[in-house]
Amino acid sequence: MDESLYDDVTSLLDGDFGDDRILKQIQRACKNNEVISNYERNYVQKLSEQHLGKTPKSITPKTIETSPKIPDTNIPKIAISRQTQTFEATPNRSNSNSKNSKLFLGFGGIGLIIILAAVIFSTSNTDLSQIESTPTIEPTTNITQSLTIKTDLLSYSNKDLISISGTSTNSQNVNLEIYNSNNNLVWAEQLSVKNSGSYSTLAIAGGLGWESSGTYNLKVDNGIDNKSIKFSFNS
Repeated sequence: MDESLYDDVTSLLDGDFGDDRILKQIQRACKNNEVISNYERNYVQKLSEQHLGKTPKSITPKTIETSPKIPDTNIPKIAISRQTQTFEATPNRSNSNSKNSKLFLGFGGIGLIIILAAVIFSTSNTDLSQIESTPTIEPTTNITQSLTIKTDLLSYSNKDLISISGTSTNSQNVNLEIYNSNNNLVWAEQLSVKNSGSYSTLAIAGGLGWESSGTYNLKVDNGIDNKSIKFSFNS
């Protein structure tokens, strides 16, 4: 139990300072060792500075590490080349002085033409199965990190508790931020992700920056990916 925070909350309740409902919620969380957000701690700290004479605490700004960019993989194209074999016929020479030689050579030329035609036909119908098929190379799939965020309601009023939860894989921390309708930061917190990949926290809808009604934007960033959702707020 955070005894220092518990003592401050008890003193504020005894002195009737601040919102009793919020202070009692924080006091109950201290007793039960529940999660207490930085916003709730800041709320108690500000009241303690105003009414109990507490010294302001310095807040170290958070740093977010960016992950290296994975270069794209270029896959070479493999082309199939086919060679065509050409046969040239050797011209026949005949003896013009002998009729028998002409007749013999005439039959021989016809036979040679038939043989060449058979060879060319056989070559043109070569079984394509003899040509090795080009292996298919599948592109590498980039693994996208999973990141989700949600709230328990879609609309909140002043001083309501906002329950925030979600999942984040392959990251140890997530950073949460809420921006008002004027895009001004009104709440921020860094959470540790559980072994199951889930995270959760509570935020109070009220305080500095929550003076105007409208659409508020809740963002989450785990250093690899970021998501955002919107909710309505009535001041």
